[in-house]
Amino acid sequence: MTHPRVWLITGASRGLGRAFAESALAAGDRVVAAARDTSPLEDLAARHPDHLVPLPLDVTDRQGVFAAVDRAAAAFGRLDVVVNNAGAMLYGMVEEATEEQIRAHMDVNFFGAVWVAQAVLPHLRAQGGGRLLQVTSMGSGGGMATVGFYGAGKAALDSVSEALAMEVEGFGVKVTIVQMGGYNTSLFTAGTTNTEPQARYQPLRTEMEAMWGDAVPPEPETAAPVIMELAALPDPPRRLIVGSQSFDHVLQMGQARAELHRSWEHLSRLAPG
Repeated sequence: MTHPRVWLITGASRGLGRAFAESALAAGDRVVAAARDTSPLEDLAARHPDHLVPLPLDVTDRQGVFAAVDRAAAAFGRLDVVVNNAGAMLYGMVEEATEEQIRAHMDVNFFGAVWVAQAVLPHLRAQGGGRLLQVTSMGSGGGMATVGFYGAGKAALDSVSEALAMEVEGFGVKVTIVQMGGYNTSLFTAGTTNTEPQARYQPLRTEMEAMWGDAVPPEPETAAPVIMELAALPDPPRRLIVGSQSFDHVLQMGQARAELHRSWEHLSRLAPG
């Protein structure tokens, strides 16, 4: 991979995206930092005028995504690492969510990521390769009350990214599903849409809020070194869990699911398919 590398990072104005952009710049790389609102990037652009290009981008606008990606590729002449990071949270029970809320959520967390992937692939293929990091979640392997739609969007992206990795590897494009743990970002504040609570779910809502607890999650900067090392690997994994506690939780969830399958194996094997 060329040095310095050129990064395109979506959702780069805050949280994990901002942390990844700052780490890439600190390494001497160039960054196209895409966000719906690029004003929070003004200070970073002022400090790195020759290495950072803020790029207004609404990932839900497919035509706009393709045009923006063309501008991103032209900014520094190529794209080496694309971090498909833009996302949002829809918080509430499945029954509470409106059609508008659900569709808007999936437009960002699933369709938006797909549009970015489709738009960058011609550029990566034409230059003979590149990296595409698909940011999903440590919880994408299963649903959980109050965050079901977030998990659903990430699970859909997870599955599509598995297929995509197989489809583009022959062109030199390496796809990695990055299953992020919980970090101290604004996802649960500025990035959250809340459903209208129904009283019938209040006991469960209270139980879930107690389970989340009051512990402050780690800062996003602590995850950035992992992304930097991942992007530099000559043969990166197709899937990587980011976060020590998240690693343990994902393994525990997998073991619990395997035990559930085994406990009902007798019923599953009654069918020949």
